[in-house]
Amino acid sequence: MENYKGSESGGVAKYQIFDDAIILKFKDGRTYLYDYIKPGKEQVEKMKKLAVDGAGLTTYVNQHVRDNYNGPKDY
Repeated sequence: MENYKGSESGGVAKYQIFDDAIILKFKDGRTYLYDYIKPGKEQVEKMKKLAVDGAGLTTYVNQHVRDNYNGPKDY
């Protein structure tokens, strides 16, 4: 997993990008899969861009995605 550059000010610590999904690992140890099924392609593509840019990802998840993920994962 890649370290998320914006982690100093947010809850996301790491991320891993796939063609149709992104996995986020939060500072508290929780890890979640977000994919084209849940929350959907538009949100996943936005999250992937924010992850690479290193800013705004935690805020986006809190404001637009919340609990709409495909499942918690152990990675």
